[in-house]
Amino acid sequence: MKVLIVEDNHNVSETIADYLELEGVAIDCAYHGESAIKLISDNHYDVIIMDIMMPKLDGISTVKKLRQELFCPTPILFLTAKDHLEDKVAAFKAGGDDYLLKPFAMQELSLRLQALNNRGPRRDVGQLSYADIVIDISTDKVSRDGLPVKLSRTQLKILKLLVKNAPGIVSRKEIIQALWGDESPDSDSLRSHVYGLRTALDKGFSESCLETLHGKGYRIKA
Repeated sequence: MKVLIVEDNHNVSETIADYLELEGVAIDCAYHGESAIKLISDNHYDVIIMDIMMPKLDGISTVKKLRQELFCPTPILFLTAKDHLEDKVAAFKAGGDDYLLKPFAMQELSLRLQALNNRGPRRDVGQLSYADIVIDISTDKVSRDGLPVKLSRTQLKILKLLVKNAPGIVSRKEIIQALWGDESPDSDSLRSHVYGLRTALDKGFSESCLETLHGKGYRIKA
């Protein structure tokens, strides 16, 4: 098993590393989130130990980036002194798999790491989904209720934006900025792309899943 320890306290990380190495675990260490992301991009790890309070990039933000941008499926154990319920909720929502409070017993940490390693990489990372819509990020394949949906590149970009923000509303301005930046097309272009997206998503279904809210924008509804 190979484990990355992301912890800004050198004494803590060295103590954990010394214990785990005696158990035959290979260890790398990072002391802030930015360093962790670089190591994870360049190496394979079976489990990641993540502190929350760190300089440059905190643990919650680091895990969000790993899950949502780098699509890292490696199991992550948060190891932190933050014991409030809202901290735990934020950690799991960001993509954490386990949460262990400091101070802790080394044997318990080792057992939890082994359990995460046995469970293996997460299978839900690399997908965007809401309701019955699923987007495979690696292949850009889209399905609704298991049925394949063929989309143009622009339609796919719009759908990704809507699914990421679902069930929230995404304004016309936000979509235009995401698609074309400051080079806005004529006013009918977005309407045409949304119409095509809605037609493709609703093919074979009696109810539309893409809702237009006049004066506000668009959203995917359950």
